[in-house]
Amino acid sequence: MIDVALLSVIRRWHFREGMPIREISRRTGLSRNTVRKYLASGMVEPRYPKRNSPSKLDDYEQTLTNWLFRESKRHRKQRRTVRQLHRDLMQLGYTGSYDRVAAFARQWREQQQAANCTAGGHAFVPLQFAPGEAFQFDWSEDYAVISGTRAKLQIAHFKLSYSRAFVLHAYLLQSHEMLFDAHYHAFSMLGGVPERGIYDNMKTAVDKVGRGKERSINKRFQAMVSHYLFEAEFCNPAAGWEKGQVEKGVRDSRHRLWQDAPAFESLEALNSWLQQRCLALWQELPHPEDRTRTIADYWQDEQQHLMPLPAAFDGFVEHTKRVSSTCLIVFEHNRYSVPASFANRTVSLRVYTDRLVIVAEANVVAVHARAFSRDRKAGSGKTIYDWRHYLSVVQRKPGALRNGAPFSELPENFRQLQEILLRRPGGDREMVDVLSLVLMHDERLVEQAVTAALVVAHPSKQHVLNCLGRLSDAPRPQPLTPPATLRLVIEPIADNQRYDRLRGRNR
Repeated sequence: MIDVALLSVIRRWHFREGMPIREISRRTGLSRNTVRKYLASGMVEPRYPKRNSPSKLDDYEQTLTNWLFRESKRHRKQRRTVRQLHRDLMQLGYTGSYDRVAAFARQWREQQQAANCTAGGHAFVPLQFAPGEAFQFDWSEDYAVISGTRAKLQIAHFKLSYSRAFVLHAYLLQSHEMLFDAHYHAFSMLGGVPERGIYDNMKTAVDKVGRGKERSINKRFQAMVSHYLFEAEFCNPAAGWEKGQVEKGVRDSRHRLWQDAPAFESLEALNSWLQQRCLALWQELPHPEDRTRTIADYWQDEQQHLMPLPAAFDGFVEHTKRVSSTCLIVFEHNRYSVPASFANRTVSLRVYTDRLVIVAEANVVAVHARAFSRDRKAGSGKTIYDWRHYLSVVQRKPGALRNGAPFSELPENFRQLQEILLRRPGGDREMVDVLSLVLMHDERLVEQAVTAALVVAHPSKQHVLNCLGRLSDAPRPQPLTPPATLRLVIEPIADNQRYDRLRGRNR
């Protein structure tokens, strides 16, 4: 079985560059049948083989690399020794030996010395990109007033390396689903997909930084790259100048956009404003390498070199959740209801940027708008109910309808009918039967029937059923008007004795 990276290259060669299967087979060493099988299946996420003989330092390599880089910037008398770094790693849970840490530090220093010998200090080589060749991506943190509250936002920055056209999109988190959604919005606004993307070593893309350019790429991120058919390239650690265009764009956006940003009613309104401001700045700003033309002019030239945007990548992140006895699951300190038939069972939670989709037994059983809560204390967060999920429970326990928390969010006409019925003996059972009608009929028709029943002085369940039956009846067909050629000239005569005559003749 091939890995995700090789499959991504094969798909890009065949679908983007039009390379024949014979040439792909020659380059990769795979048989033509194997290449043809993977291309025909549309698979973008083959399973990785299990890794063998892991090292105890694997989970701490990024932390140790950051420490070594930080110590290298200090005065030599203030640097911590490798033995001190080993002791600090043990406090974080590392159980390996000192020799392994010392070997890693020695190898890292050799790489740094080799890099210093081959590059001049504070000297850089100017870069030049062809139209449609590359884009650069980065995250930044900024603030804006949303719904009267100053909110901390995570801003996704995209910048085409040739035309310098840039796109900003705001989110509340930097999670995988936000990253996938940001790519689709950016490619839609830029008018296509470049050949490669340049990233730093963010956790949502890189699971582990290896030697040189070696990276253990996140499986879901690699699937997204394979879907959009571009090549992902990652900078060296702590080498932001390798994507200096978007780094400068992050700095420029703070005084061009965020310092004078107005207040917004919602995050959607903010993103709409960002899109309009980016398009306006494309028309206003001159290109850095050609002051006679604007960014928009260069973008028009580059757009024809971009690959057409395919359908959006289904960029969800999946979690396994166990439903509580109160028909709730917990995600990010918020609670969401699930149909009562799945209580105390395991379901799959698919997390999107704006919604949560709950899947069980290969079917979607619930969809909720995603809630975001900044308060991370235990017991905090919101509870989002769907009263329809609890109908099977109150059918067995109608008394729970009176103080049931999910039923505090009933539509207004249902609440009015509930107040009337609960004053009568057995009214809770009648109200449960009325609510259960939404399981078999269109909910809008049931609401119309309840509204019609409230017109009378003493509405009841039977009155609601009567109104619903009239609303559900199909309209009576119009009488037919047959053409004149089909009309009877001689009307038939009813002759009951004809049967008796026929019987007598047969005898």
